[in-house]
Amino acid sequence: MASNRLMDPIGRLMGLRYKSHPWHGVDIGNETPEVITCYIEMVPTDTVKYEVDKESGYLKIDRPQKYSNVVPALYGFIPQTFSGNSVAKFCMEKSGKKDIKGDSDPVDICVLTEKEITHGDILVRAKPIGGFRMIDGNESDDKLVAVLNNDAVYMGYNDISELPPMVVDRLKHYFLTYKDLPGNPRDVEITDVFGKEDAYEIIKRSMNDYTKKFENLGDILSSV
Repeated sequence: MASNRLMDPIGRLMGLRYKSHPWHGVDIGNETPEVITCYIEMVPTDTVKYEVDKESGYLKIDRPQKYSNVVPALYGFIPQTFSGNSVAKFCMEKSGKKDIKGDSDPVDICVLTEKEITHGDILVRAKPIGGFRMIDGNESDDKLVAVLNNDAVYMGYNDISELPPMVVDRLKHYFLTYKDLPGNPRDVEITDVFGKEDAYEIIKRSMNDYTKKFENLGDILSSV
């Protein structure tokens, strides 16, 4: 894989003094898409929803969780990915839907592990095994599923079809309800559950969408 322009050389020097932006300043890794670096925003013990502020890169409180609905896995996104035209096109091809757009966010991912991780704002290495093709309104909002790399319990799972049905059902329920607020239902659907090959394709397309969206970002940072 090509070197990360955003971290070479100015980004690496800045990283000695400042926190790298988790979306733009973290390298996805040279084993992509089989093993990737993920930024974790939330863990199962969180009772409010955290997300990264796109401008500063710091975690912020987005909204309280509805009732007792908590994320059943580590939850975050894949750095230097972007849900744009290529990701949306793949969603339409696979779902049969029309007029779908990318949601203009990095690709979301949840990471299964038997370890108790007590807080977010961390980086983990994970192995994608599939995901949910989710559509929020008319936007593609894929949710990838991965297992923590070398996890003692989950490392043997290589595709989402191998997971216990209860694990898949819990994840699906969370994603279908976590954006709901009392009196304000959302138009969200999961059209299908896909395996690791589709997950790999989404990662590759989202990396290409990111490059097109932020093609001048490296030059801008290098000129600072």
